[in-house]
Amino acid sequence: MKNTNDIDTLNDLSSAYKKLFDEINKVIIGQDEVVKEVLISIFSRGHCLLVGVPGLAKTLLVSTISKVLGLDFNRIQFTPDLMPSDIIGTEILDENRQFKFVKGPLFTNFVLADEINRTPPKTQAALLEAMQERSVTTAGQHFDLAAPFFVMATQNPIEQEGTYPLPEAQLDRFMLNVIVDYPKYEDEVNIVKSTTTDSKVELNKILSAKEILKFQELIYKIPVNDSVIKYAVSLVAKTRPEGEMATEDVKKYIDWGAGPRASQYLIIGAKTHAALNGKFSPDIEDVQAVAYPILRHRLSKNYKAEAEGLSIEDIIKSLL
Repeated sequence: MKNTNDIDTLNDLSSAYKKLFDEINKVIIGQDEVVKEVLISIFSRGHCLLVGVPGLAKTLLVSTISKVLGLDFNRIQFTPDLMPSDIIGTEILDENRQFKFVKGPLFTNFVLADEINRTPPKTQAALLEAMQERSVTTAGQHFDLAAPFFVMATQNPIEQEGTYPLPEAQLDRFMLNVIVDYPKYEDEVNIVKSTTTDSKVELNKILSAKEILKFQELIYKIPVNDSVIKYAVSLVAKTRPEGEMATEDVKKYIDWGAGPRASQYLIIGAKTHAALNGKFSPDIEDVQAVAYPILRHRLSKNYKAEAEGLSIEDIIKSLL
């Protein structure tokens, strides 16, 4: 990266990232890794799937991040009776007897799709075009969505009765699958202290939508060494049990592996990880840093892995 303006912008991004982290930590305690991964997906123009049991502040995390980023935010509670028109919008007959399109909650910068697996596939699919093309088509009309645009979806991994698992095509649209785990003991003590009084935390807006778009453009300009690209592509190729590069563990425990979108996301994620840490170009360590959240929802383990108690994380670890 030789352009002086780009170098200045990179330094601005690294500085803004530290400020964002500190501001978010005023409200979100003990979830540093989760916050880092969500911010990586945002600056990478990606979408994020947050998986965790109820009560771990997933919704609070998303609303807090939207505030410090100065973005418009809508929450959609996904339920079995939710229809596609409830998300996208619908046509109504106005007072002049003309059809008018009324935009739904999808027309915003930041969408929280809460408990996305609670709604039928027809409604889940309404998000597909929006996530991939950042636009929607309804009643023969095409509408562009706001820029920047992100979907943060949440899932409860425990209670699966009455849910509709996301199909692979939809899962693949999410750049990262972020696991939100229980806080550590000391962190939980601080959480209880801060949330059981009537004191309110004032959050400062750190970035604007315009600045986020500028940083996103910068990340796509960052050069990547061919050796890093080859490492990322070979890592993904090793996850495919029928491929010539598949490892013994993959052949034994995986039904199907990751597609080319995983390779693309590994490089974009590595660029963002490097930029947030003030580096001018990513290396193999940056690819490894984003490998777990990018690959964990793109691999499907078989009954042998289940029988032997192997997790997807164990298999990714063996690949790294």
